[in-house]
Amino acid sequence: MRSIGSIIGCVLVALWLVACSGSDSTAGIEIGNPEIRNLAFTADFSVDYSDEKPVALAKGAPVDEMVVIDTFRLTLTEVRSYCSFYVGMSIDLEKGLVIWPYEDEPATSIPISFTDGDLVEDAFKDINLRTEGRLKEIGVAFQVGMGENSNSIYGRIRNKDKEIPFVYDMSSVQLFELRYHYQQIDVGDTLVNLSVAFRVHRFVDGLDLTSAKVGADGVIRFNSTENAELWKSLNERFLQSFQALRYKYTDAAGEDFEDYVDDIWDGLVPRKNKNLVSNGNFDEPGEDWIFLTQLNGIGDTTIIKEKDSNVMRVRVSKGGNFSYCVQLLHEDIPVVEGYTYKFVFTIWSDVEGLITARLGGYIHHDGTNGFQEHIYVTTTGRSYEKEFTPERTDPFARLDLNLGKAERTFWIKDVQLIRIK
Repeated sequence: MRSIGSIIGCVLVALWLVACSGSDSTAGIEIGNPEIRNLAFTADFSVDYSDEKPVALAKGAPVDEMVVIDTFRLTLTEVRSYCSFYVGMSIDLEKGLVIWPYEDEPATSIPISFTDGDLVEDAFKDINLRTEGRLKEIGVAFQVGMGENSNSIYGRIRNKDKEIPFVYDMSSVQLFELRYHYQQIDVGDTLVNLSVAFRVHRFVDGLDLTSAKVGADGVIRFNSTENAELWKSLNERFLQSFQALRYKYTDAAGEDFEDYVDDIWDGLVPRKNKNLVSNGNFDEPGEDWIFLTQLNGIGDTTIIKEKDSNVMRVRVSKGGNFSYCVQLLHEDIPVVEGYTYKFVFTIWSDVEGLITARLGGYIHHDGTNGFQEHIYVTTTGRSYEKEFTPERTDPFARLDLNLGKAERTFWIKDVQLIRIK
C-alpha cells in the first residue's frame, strides 16, 4: 500500500518553518513553528473511474466501463479547518473552525455536480487559511436531497450490448462530512486546491449489479424496497468511495457515525521498524519540530554537530512553574490502537533532574495516549526507551518532551518512535 505522501506527491500547506543552521550561531531561534501562507483556496468535485488514489480526475467514463454515472449531485453546506494551536483560541478544536460559509452569510450553500466536474472558486475567495496553528485536515460537509436530482445517483449498467439505466437512492444518509488529511491537498505558489473525487470502482467493484431486478419501466432501482440487498452493499461503500481520510455522517434515523476510509488510512499506517519521528536525527534544520515556551518559560534551541551526528541543544533560561513551560514537540505521528511501539531517544543535561516524555493528541484535552514517563536525566548521554500500546487510533499523535521547571541545558539526539508489533 502506497503512503499518502507518495499517493499525493506533495505536502499540504506551504509551511514557512523558521530554520536553524548547523552552527552554533542559531541560538535563540525557535524551530518548526509553522505558519500557513495566505493562499487562495479552491475545491473541485469529480467522478473518478481510475483505480489510483488520486488521479487526474476524469469527467467522462472510458468506453469499457461497466458502470457509468451520468448524474451525481449534492449540496455543499460547510468547509472546516482542523488545526493544532499554540496560542489561546476560543474554538472547539474537535469541531474545527468553520471557514465557509462566512459569518455574514450563515445560510449559504452551493449545489455541486460531480458528473459536471464542478470547481468552486469565487465562493471561496475570502477563505483565509493563515492561522497561528498547524493544519491537520480540511472538512467538507454535504446535505443529501436539498436540490433537484440530489437524492439519487443516476447512471447506466453496461451488460454485453445493452445499457440499462439505474437509480441509486442516497436516502440512507442525511448529511455527511469528509475530512481530508493535509497531505491530500495540492499546494501551488498562489493556490491551495482540494480535489473531492468519487471513486466509481470502489463503489461498485465486486458487486454483481447485472443480477439486479429491472423494473417494469426498464430501470434498475437500488433502494430499501427494490434490490434491497445490493442497496445495502452500496450504502456501505458510498462514503468509503470518496478519497478522504475519514468521514462522519448522520443516517436516516438521525444517528451519528464516523469511520476511516480504510485504504487511505492503510496508506498512513506505518510498516514495522520505520521511524515515525521525521527528522529524528535533526539533519533537516527547522523541519517537523516545534519549540514552545509558555507560562513564564523561556528558552532557545540550536542544532550542533557532534562527530557524525546532529544534536538538538535546548537551553532553558527560565523554567517556569511546570515541566510543560518549555516543550520540544513533534506532531503528526500516526499510531494504531492495539499495536506495540517503542520510543527511544538519547539525552543529557548540564544539571541532573527530571523531565517528562509523553505521547498524546494535538488537542490539549486529549490526554495521554500510550505513555507518560518521568525521566531522570544525567550529565552523561544515556539512551532511554519505552514500549507502549496506544489506547486509541490517532493519525495526528504528538510527542512531547517537557523540559521546563528548572534552568539547565539539554542535548538531545536520535529520537525514534517505531512500531515493533
